[in-house]
Amino acid sequence: MKILMVYPRYPDTFWSFRHALKFVSKKAPFPPLGLITVAPMLPGDWEKKLVDMNVSDLADRDIRWADYIFLSAMVVQRESVLEVIARAKKLGTKVIAGGPLFTTGHDEFEGVDHFVLGEAEASLPPFLADLAAGCPRPIYEAGIFPDISLTPVPDWSLLDINKYSSMSLQYSRGCPFDCEFCDIIVLNGHTPRTKSREQIIRELDSLYDHGWRGGLFMVDDNFIGNRKKLKGEILPAITGWLRRHKFPFVLSTEASINLADDPELMKMLVDAGFNRVFVGIETPNEESLVECNKGQNIKRDLMASVKEIHNHGLEVQGGFIVGFDSDPVSIFKNQINFIQNSGIVTAMVGLLNAPRGTRLYQRLKGENRLIQNNMSGDNTDGSMNFIPRMNPQTLVNGYKHILTTIYAPRQYYDRVMNFLAEYRPHRPKGKGPERLQSYQFKAFLKSLWLLGVKEKGRFEYWRFLVITFFKHPRHLPIGVYMAIYGYHFRKVVEKYVASPIKGRFSHQPTQNS
Repeated sequence: MKILMVYPRYPDTFWSFRHALKFVSKKAPFPPLGLITVAPMLPGDWEKKLVDMNVSDLADRDIRWADYIFLSAMVVQRESVLEVIARAKKLGTKVIAGGPLFTTGHDEFEGVDHFVLGEAEASLPPFLADLAAGCPRPIYEAGIFPDISLTPVPDWSLLDINKYSSMSLQYSRGCPFDCEFCDIIVLNGHTPRTKSREQIIRELDSLYDHGWRGGLFMVDDNFIGNRKKLKGEILPAITGWLRRHKFPFVLSTEASINLADDPELMKMLVDAGFNRVFVGIETPNEESLVECNKGQNIKRDLMASVKEIHNHGLEVQGGFIVGFDSDPVSIFKNQINFIQNSGIVTAMVGLLNAPRGTRLYQRLKGENRLIQNNMSGDNTDGSMNFIPRMNPQTLVNGYKHILTTIYAPRQYYDRVMNFLAEYRPHRPKGKGPERLQSYQFKAFLKSLWLLGVKEKGRFEYWRFLVITFFKHPRHLPIGVYMAIYGYHFRKVVEKYVASPIKGRFSHQPTQNS
């Protein structure tokens, strides 16, 4: 059996980092971890190829070669998914589809021969058994959240790892919280399920043996969901492994804001080589936090929590949302002030959306406020799939004002300097001095030309470099990479702001949405 695993193309979005990756000659930020984890679950005598359309083109000869295409995707990849399905049908190759996009919306796709939904550890074995018997069904659903202690090590050999700026590793699935708008608990459940210490070490060994050196993103939606096991087993094991191998990886992850309440855990993360964490801040408006059941963010000083994490040596990347029913018109100014004063450099601000299956989706459906087929999956493109309480034009104009303000060169560089003033990096025990890599030096030279000569914000760039050199000289490499990220964010924002509303709120809600 010949299997072609296809990962569809991402559009140019906030998280694509497409404009920043050009500075370091990379094609994509992260690999398709789901597909390379599924690959070892397939029969060992099957031939397997992988095409990640974010790093290489999908050729017709690849499609013709395959007996089946295994297709996995997220909502934001929908347009590319439709293209792949159409091409496969035209060339007569069968399609097997799974992953988040199909798990919550498989009924929206025609031309797929078999859906394998939910987590593959539960849904893939019965499909493979029926396929071997010659009687595969159209749909297979997991029905359970499986034990992931038996999940295999990803097959890194399917990738050209040099085309990526970072690799990925998963430790746990599930989140203990119940935010109304979040589909993580729909896809992965409330109870965090974890891999064993031995599994994590095997995955680190495998990645190291395949030659990777650089960034490693722990993709868990809440890495600290099972804090006891993390502190008692996993972090000590990761720390020991990294010390023995002289810290070949620089780690980052996602966590909830209550990380700021645990100084011991923050120290352990930094000792293990973590330097960055994405946190869902959402909004400084307390009423909106109550509305969406973001309990972990309520009744706390969010600004102080962010600064506490910065002071422990972890850069906070923040997620923000506008469009809650409880949002006042002042929310746009308040979001800008919070982002600027907190020093959160990478601030992803999006309009609220209601993913299928979430409590928010069900509530809005009951209120007849959903807009059918109007969710792009891009958190920051200005689209919404429901009718907001606030005047739609006021909401979109306010949202665009946030983006154009926080990513304007002056405000962005000021925010970086605000962060550098708060940041207290800590060198893990056993880690040698940082050495400037050749690709980093090349990126710096490119930034001098593009940001310092060609871009309209060049004066602000030089001002930023000079101030950083004299006030925070040892943070200059961090400042340069943040300047490069800022270039990407500005390009994405320019595209969003220039695009018309496209009648996003002209649709009338329907009872069948």
